[in-house]
Amino acid sequence: MKSQINILRQLQELVLTRDEHHQTGDGSQMDKLNDSIAELQQQLMPQVKGIYERLYKKNHVVIAAMSANGCCAGCGMQVPIAQAQQVKLAQHLVTCSSCGRILFAADDDAAMNVAEKGDRDDIKTGISRFSAESLMVPDLGACSRDEAIARLAAVMEEGHFISNAESLVTAAIDREGVLSTAMGEGLAFPHVRGVEGGALTLAMGVSKEGIDWDGTKVNMVFLSAIPVAVSAFYLRMMAGLAQSFNKASNREAAFSATTPSSLWKTLVKATRTTIK
Repeated sequence: MKSQINILRQLQELVLTRDEHHQTGDGSQMDKLNDSIAELQQQLMPQVKGIYERLYKKNHVVIAAMSANGCCAGCGMQVPIAQAQQVKLAQHLVTCSSCGRILFAADDDAAMNVAEKGDRDDIKTGISRFSAESLMVPDLGACSRDEAIARLAAVMEEGHFISNAESLVTAAIDREGVLSTAMGEGLAFPHVRGVEGGALTLAMGVSKEGIDWDGTKVNMVFLSAIPVAVSAFYLRMMAGLAQSFNKASNREAAFSATTPSSLWKTLVKATRTTIK
């Protein structure tokens, strides 16, 4: 059954990638994504395919990790001990008794969100809910896509927002292999889904010289670590960032920033009306 679970994980990533492309892309890769999804669906056993299709009609996130502390990443509910053991054994499909999603045991070396929760009285709004001044890099100093991703992942780990930056980098590069996240106006949105344990986390970096990103010149990189449960919200955040930095004035302000503080102020101001 482990092989079927791996297929389901790949299938979900492709489906969510297609959702991204539908909302923010030009549609040029839709046929390729549809073909890849259909190919994976054909590899599902009839019983597994039936469960998948039933869950898919409700939500495109049909499979979720069970964290080390035994909680479903999809809804946060504690998985009963006996059921948790079955998830780890992976001898048959196990679904969450709360949200109904198919469960799998989280990878031991996967990146995790380890940021501590802030003061409850400190009410954050807008982009501040997902990022911070310490996650701003006004000069990436990167010559390639992989270097840029690694630099931002290191900042996340150094700031104690995530664990295992190396794992995050590997997963982000693998995701780029599915479909490049470079967009118009020199923007790129590399990301990794399934980074559980906390909220969505965003780091931003700027390269005035530009980076070769799969044949596209990129000047601004937004790296995100995304819990599965907020995959739908990530699409809205990405759309908001793209809307903000499609404006030349906001890009120029970001290029002019020389410190994390000034870049942070630029990001907050640029997204004030696009990310609530």
